[in-house]
Amino acid sequence: MNWNVVFFMNSILLGIGLAMDAFSVSLANGLNEPEMKKNRMSLIAGVFAVFQAVMPMIGWICVHTIANYFKVFEKGIPWIALFLLVFIGGNMLFEGIKGGEEECEVVNLGFRTLMIQGVATSIDALSVGFTIAEYNVVMALVCALIIALVTFIICILGLAIGMEMGTRLSGKANILGGLILIGIGIEIFVKGVFF
Repeated sequence: MNWNVVFFMNSILLGIGLAMDAFSVSLANGLNEPEMKKNRMSLIAGVFAVFQAVMPMIGWICVHTIANYFKVFEKGIPWIALFLLVFIGGNMLFEGIKGGEEECEVVNLGFRTLMIQGVATSIDALSVGFTIAEYNVVMALVCALIIALVTFIICILGLAIGMEMGTRLSGKANILGGLILIGIGIEIFVKGVFF
C-alpha cells in the first residue's frame, strides 16, 4: 500500500466504523452525567481513542508475530464484549430502577469502569490488525493515529448529545444508558458469532 488518498480515506472510514460502539457508550455516559465538564469529556473520549488506536496495532503485531495464537483468541472477542457491556449496563440499569421515580443521583464514571468500557468497545478492533497487515510499521501507526482522532471526535459528539438528552430525561438517564450498553453488547456478540 502506498501513501495516497485511498490510504487516508480507508483509515478515516476504519475510524468511523470502529468508533460506533464507543459513540454509543459515550452517549450513555453523557446521559449518566449531564453536567460533565469539558476536561472530563476530553478524558473519556481520549481513553476510547487510545484503546481504538492500540487494539489495531496489537492486531497488526499479532499478524506479524503470533498470528496462530490470535486466531484462537478471536473467537472469544464477542463473548468478552458481551460480558463487559452487559455487566456495566446491568449495573446502570439496576441503579436507575433502584432510584424509582425520584431523581437519580448521577453515578460518577470511575476509572475502572472507563477502562472496562474502553476494552469492551475496542476489542473487536484487534481484527483490524489483519486488514492493515500489508502496511509497514509507520503506515500502521499513522492509520492507528487517524483512527484515534476520528474516535475522539465521534466520542465528544456522543458525550455532548448524551448530556443534552440526559438533562431532559432526568432520573431515567441511567435506565436508558444501561439499556444502550446492553444493546451494544448484544449487537457486538451477534455480529461476532453469526456474521
